[in-house]
Amino acid sequence: MTPTSDEIWQAVAAERVTLLELLEGLSESDWDRPSLCDGWRVRDVAAHVILSSSPTIAALLINLIRARGNLTRLSRDTAIRHADRSPSRQLLVQLRATIPLRVAAPGTTPTDRLMDLLVHIQDIAIPLGLSRDMPTASARLALDRVWTMNWPFHAHRKLSPYRLIATDTHWTVGTGPTIEAPIADLLLLATGRTAKLATLDGDGAFLLRNDLG
Repeated sequence: MTPTSDEIWQAVAAERVTLLELLEGLSESDWDRPSLCDGWRVRDVAAHVILSSSPTIAALLINLIRARGNLTRLSRDTAIRHADRSPSRQLLVQLRATIPLRVAAPGTTPTDRLMDLLVHIQDIAIPLGLSRDMPTASARLALDRVWTMNWPFHAHRKLSPYRLIATDTHWTVGTGPTIEAPIADLLLLATGRTAKLATLDGDGAFLLRNDLG
C-alpha cells in the first residue's frame, strides 16, 4: 500500500530525530570529520539538511545565481557557508526546529526529503564508525523514488545492466547479473555511495566492483 503524504512526513520527522540524536553524541572534532560526500564535513551535511527543510524560492534563485546555475554547486556551497557561520550547538538548535516542518522545495516531493535524510544520516554515521539502522519501509520508498528520477543520481542509467534484489524486503528491478543486498545498502549504491560496495553479493556485484575498481 502506498503511504499517504502524512505518513511520509511522519517518517521524515522520525529521521530528523534520529539525525539529531546522532549529532548530539558527537565530539566537537567529529563535526569537522569528512563525511561520505566528497568535500563535505559532517557539519556541512547537517547544514544542508537544515537548509533543505525550509527552502524559499527567493533564496534558491539568489544562491543559484551565486553558483552560476550549477545545482550541485549550489547545494554544496550554501551548506558550507551556513556551516562555517554556525557553531555546532546552533546547528543542533536549528535541526531540532526542523522536526515538525513539512516543506518541499519546488519540483521535489516529501519522499525526496525522506530519501535525503536516510542517505545523509549514513553519510555521517559510516565514516565515524557508528551504526544507525535505516527503516526498511522508508528505504524501499526512497529507493523507488531514486530509481525513477534522473538528476542528480541517474541510478537507472548507471545500474540498468544489473538486476538489483533486496534481501530483506520485496524489492527488485532490472535484468542481468544480480546484485543482492539489504534495501538500505541498495539505496546507498543507487545514490552513488560506495561505502557498502564490498558487502554486495551476486555475480553483478563482482562485475560492478571490477568496473569501479
